[in-house]
Amino acid sequence: MHPVQLLPGAISEILASVTDTGVLTLADRYGLMAATFDDSLNDEDRGCVNRLLRAVLRGRVKVVNELSAAF
Repeated sequence: MHPVQLLPGAISEILASVTDTGVLTLADRYGLMAATFDDSLNDEDRGCVNRLLRAVLRGRVKVVNELSAAF
């Protein structure tokens, strides 16, 4: 089994997209899932992931089952 590796800058891109659209897509969730398996995630990226999850819990970000926010 191959280890899951997060693309460089992926967390920043997800955060920017969610901030712009207000929705967390299926593709975004897969990226966040990969981030949880990345042991080398730096503190800044880990903080971004936590911010996104808090925003979802507080209802500021809507979770959708679309692959892209352009629907």
